[in-house]
Amino acid sequence: MNTSIRKNSGMTILMLASIIGSVILAVIPPLVLGRLVDSLAEGSGISLQNALYYFLLLVLSGFLESLRGGLITIFGQKVTHQLRSDLAAKLQRLPASAFAEKGSGETGSLFVNDVNTVETLFDEGIISMFTDLAEIVSILFVIFTRSSGLGILLLIALPFLFLLTRHFQKSMLKAQKNYREAVARTAQQIPESLKNHRLIRVLNLERYMASRYNHAIQDGFDAMEKSNFYDSIYSPIILTVSALITAIMMILSASGGRWQAFFGMSVGTAVAVIAYVGKIFDPLESIGMEIQNIQSAAAGLVRIRTFLNLPEEASLEDGMIDESKPPVFAEHVTFGYDPETIILNDFSLELKQGEMATLIGRTGAGKSTFFKLLLGLYEPQKGKISIYGAEPATIREQDRRLLFGYAEQQFHPIPGTIRDQITLNDPRINEEKVQKAIDLCNLRMVVQSLPEGLDTPYESASLSQGQIQLLSIARAAAADPKILLLDEITANLDSNTEAALMTAMKNASKDRTVLSISHRLYEEAGGRKISIQAQPD
Repeated sequence: MNTSIRKNSGMTILMLASIIGSVILAVIPPLVLGRLVDSLAEGSGISLQNALYYFLLLVLSGFLESLRGGLITIFGQKVTHQLRSDLAAKLQRLPASAFAEKGSGETGSLFVNDVNTVETLFDEGIISMFTDLAEIVSILFVIFTRSSGLGILLLIALPFLFLLTRHFQKSMLKAQKNYREAVARTAQQIPESLKNHRLIRVLNLERYMASRYNHAIQDGFDAMEKSNFYDSIYSPIILTVSALITAIMMILSASGGRWQAFFGMSVGTAVAVIAYVGKIFDPLESIGMEIQNIQSAAAGLVRIRTFLNLPEEASLEDGMIDESKPPVFAEHVTFGYDPETIILNDFSLELKQGEMATLIGRTGAGKSTFFKLLLGLYEPQKGKISIYGAEPATIREQDRRLLFGYAEQQFHPIPGTIRDQITLNDPRINEEKVQKAIDLCNLRMVVQSLPEGLDTPYESASLSQGQIQLLSIARAAAADPKILLLDEITANLDSNTEAALMTAMKNASKDRTVLSISHRLYEEAGGRKISIQAQPD
């Protein structure tokens, strides 16, 4: 928020000026109206000039209120734009382990739902509440100057209303926080279910997943119902108290004696005071809604602050590449995504320049996990991993693609064309390298069959599964890396497609150090087998 204020200092000053102006003009029209009514009561009549003056005050008050609302909305949008920018920048600085702990649905909910509540904080929350409180103070001051009895009566009622407001505030904060957590759980379960729908069906877990999803929805519904309950009874309480105070004032004012002297007033003053009583409770009624918005935003701000305070990827000195050292070296490596659950235990490996090796082991033994350690996405809890003598996490981002290419088990496209899938928008991958990559992976005929060739927008439906995997190899080999990491990408393919894929993998492996998880590549091209033993459950 401080950044937004500094960047938009002129708008901030104008917004504050409109708030002050609207608060001052809110108390003037009833005073003018009171004088006009007194003139009528005295038989003096109302001049056209006074009527126009009253009308002008109403127009100016309405204009400043509209200006204030518009500036608050624009300022709120600028704050949320800055907040989303800060969150996106933070996302780039997080280590890969943070994404293992937080699902994509939860992070998406943070960027969309929680930030939207912060925008509401400015549109219909803290600034509006400050304005309403300022109006209450100014109106109380004017009422005391017109009727000290009514002023005292309001001062007696306001502390009770304040305590009631504080009770509602605390209760609604708890309910809103529970609601935001439930929304995040619901948002997380949708992509999880879509991603694992085949496994859910095979294991006959449809009822379990439906029950899990329903529980999350029910938790959110219960929390919102509690919040709505407090909100629904707050406004009627305020309106009832407003009517009651006005009735007491009128009864005591008409009762004669000391009460009449204490509450007595002219006809015009009575009209003005009744208008002020309505005005003082209008802001209090609005505060009921603003409390809900502030508490909703506060719950979102807690989650945003927690995200912004997550530990960032360590800033390490750039690792120095020494090509005289082994391309891939691992010594007594121990690692687990959860430190309590070890996946790799005391694993060692050394590959020589140009060597081809295949990792073998049962599913879950840690083969793909070891690849992630080599890529620098995670760091081992114990032991050492190096690429040409440098720790993977210390290798500069711009150097990594020139050192190793990674063909993933599941292809992850980016928005853009077929060419973009190969280059990943890296300017160092020129047209010559793109053409070499598609020839290396036998994609020439596939590209020529597309409507716009390499410039055809990527759609998974326009390519077969085998062609998508060939595209993954082309992406890995496009930068002509020294090391090639090949995950198990030949699974679930027919024999003809697998043969084409094996040819592409052998072509891409020439004159490079290759570490793969492909048993079929080992059978075709040979090399060394390296066993990874699964850890006991």
